[in-house]
Amino acid sequence: MGAPADSHDVIQVRGARENNLADISVDIPKRRLTVFTGVSGSGKSSLVFGTIAAESQRLINETYTAFIQSFMPSLGRPDVDALRNLSAAIIVDQERMGANSRSTVGTATDAHTMLRILFSRLGTPHVGTSGAFSFNLPEGMCPHCEGLGRVSTVDIDQIVDRTKSLTEGAITVPGFTVDNWYVQTYIQSGFYDPDKKLHDYTDQEWDAFLHHEPTKVKIGKTNVSYEGLLVKVQRLYLGKDRENMQPHIRAFVDRAVTFTECPTCGGARLNTAALSSKIDGVNIADCSTMQISDLADWVAKITDRSVGPMLTTLKELLDSLVEIGLGYLSLDRPAATLSGGEAQRVKMVRHLGSALTDVTYVFDEPTIGLHPHDIQRMNDLLLRLRDKGNTVLVVEHKPETIRIADHVIDLGPGAGTNGGHITFTGTVPELRASDTLTGRHLDHRARLRDDIRTPTGQLPITGASLHNLKDVNVDIPLGVLTVVTGVAGSGKSSLIHGSLAQRADVVTVDQAPIRGSRRSNPATYTGLLDPIRTAFAKANGVKAALFSANSEGACPKCKGIGLVYTDLAMMAGVASLCEECEGKRFTAEVLTHTLRGKNISEVLGMSVTDARDFFTEKPVKAILDRLVDVGLGYLSLGQPLTTLSGGERQRLKLAIHMAEKASTYILDEPTTGLHLADVDQLLALLDRLVDDGNTVIVIEHHQAVMAHADWIIDLGPGAGHDGGRIVFTGTPADLVENASTLTAQHLRVYVGG
Repeated sequence: MGAPADSHDVIQVRGARENNLADISVDIPKRRLTVFTGVSGSGKSSLVFGTIAAESQRLINETYTAFIQSFMPSLGRPDVDALRNLSAAIIVDQERMGANSRSTVGTATDAHTMLRILFSRLGTPHVGTSGAFSFNLPEGMCPHCEGLGRVSTVDIDQIVDRTKSLTEGAITVPGFTVDNWYVQTYIQSGFYDPDKKLHDYTDQEWDAFLHHEPTKVKIGKTNVSYEGLLVKVQRLYLGKDRENMQPHIRAFVDRAVTFTECPTCGGARLNTAALSSKIDGVNIADCSTMQISDLADWVAKITDRSVGPMLTTLKELLDSLVEIGLGYLSLDRPAATLSGGEAQRVKMVRHLGSALTDVTYVFDEPTIGLHPHDIQRMNDLLLRLRDKGNTVLVVEHKPETIRIADHVIDLGPGAGTNGGHITFTGTVPELRASDTLTGRHLDHRARLRDDIRTPTGQLPITGASLHNLKDVNVDIPLGVLTVVTGVAGSGKSSLIHGSLAQRADVVTVDQAPIRGSRRSNPATYTGLLDPIRTAFAKANGVKAALFSANSEGACPKCKGIGLVYTDLAMMAGVASLCEECEGKRFTAEVLTHTLRGKNISEVLGMSVTDARDFFTEKPVKAILDRLVDVGLGYLSLGQPLTTLSGGERQRLKLAIHMAEKASTYILDEPTTGLHLADVDQLLALLDRLVDDGNTVIVIEHHQAVMAHADWIIDLGPGAGHDGGRIVFTGTPADLVENASTLTAQHLRVYVGG
């Protein structure tokens, strides 16, 4: 008879109500690969991430002392009756890595740390400890660029207007208004006359204004820190990663700052001593710039026994990066420039060699950014993690990954308020035989187009050589749907974003995070709230500002957020429902005003689809129609933007851009987060954009989108320096019939299947 400890073979979820989950209960087998399926908004993430993973992490955090917990993120308890038999959860998500310009693939994976140890032991001449090879430590960094590998030159005329005085607003840096504390420090510093025009400053005044080192000055009775404007701008903006800046700050930096390779270290980030030390004629900077697949070969040739154990670990790490399909990256690649899929795979590598077992790994669409050729490798890695004795939970839409599941849990039947139910649990063959939306679409195939549209012209790209592109020349047809494809790292994004995104009539719709606080939601972001407030104001004879939770109508206790955040000092902070407004965000008086029987809080709680039926006002209906068209009918108008997935963010941006009269749209993997049943709706939307006279260029791996295209541009043949070439251009039918590329092989099987 088995021991009691062996009976805990399922994770028991009882009464889960997080977000739209409808009080569901389900058992999830442990030490198996379970895939969660269902349409966007059906509740998959609420169950996997918001309930199971969140509670596992919260319980682990509670084992730390109150002091340590005060430095950890606050995790509220999920809305669930009971969770039993949880194990430690490791979330491997698509959040971008590192907002720090010093973070690279090498530092994020510890590969660079191991290289530093290798060079400190075997490099000749010997230059010291591993710290002497770090561009993040004073003993290793290049003194000129301080380890960044690049230097910045600021155009002074982009940060000041020399024809004005400080009191007249001479400083033109965003946020530096005359009444701003920063500017008041300059005005009251006493180093120069604040009413004097800048072009009349003496050399000494100009130097004090722009270049003064940080020092204390007395303003009134207060001692404050003073530093030159140029010093301040460089500290506030130039040390931060561009990708994570707010749009207006990024536009300012792009306008005011020119980055060039550091002339002292040639972009290597290290000082002369570190660069002088070599192994077999190669220095550590050369290793960092190598493609990882090449670096793995180079490391494999080192046989010195004095570094044997560490060398084995480094080899395994590099081989894992190659195996997971990231061999085309280099260790010096800034972490912030990785796509969501690449970031997730880099994180995954950390766990492959781990000695931990019996943990729960949680993955969020791990196939994102992967060509069908690469998905098989990802599947193998998921199975390897399972076979080590771990529970692997995967939220996924791709049939190639659903097929390898031991167990499938399907949520639905629809999205938002129409979702949140368990519609199926069982094996893949049982899913296929079930009458669920996922089961019916598992073997669904988009057909090749019968009617290929005729281009109205050509958009030429000539001599493209960004990153791994090999002097590429290609014509993109206008007025049709073009799919740009190829394995991960083949050069698709470099070609399209690098060559086309900056052109005037091109709109790029990507999955980058939407800037906004927890106050931002689809209604505020799309401009929908303005006509809604106007309609409420008109119906009730009051002013529109009352119907904004960010303005006059906000509940005074929670300031219009609906939640009250309590700081418990040494304990983790707690967010609780506001008792005054009960989470409705508005004052009681505002909620007495209605429009067709609904108050503003009830309207913001509606789904986009319900709101479209409710509103008769034309400006409101026009925006809601576009949100439904892009497949976001299930979102509630007041849902915080911070809770949207990458695919949802892209489709929300697309809905806004559809109101503009652009001529060329670039979409980056728009099928991200889409259920198989929703892909047909996306294809219809792309068709409508083209039929309205636009050119649509889609970077995509999904075979349904490839089959539906008018024209295909295939890059390859491989990734990194094995890619960067055009290996096919033509119609999908021509690709299937005549080409031998990796894309052709997989599309042939897809349309023939």
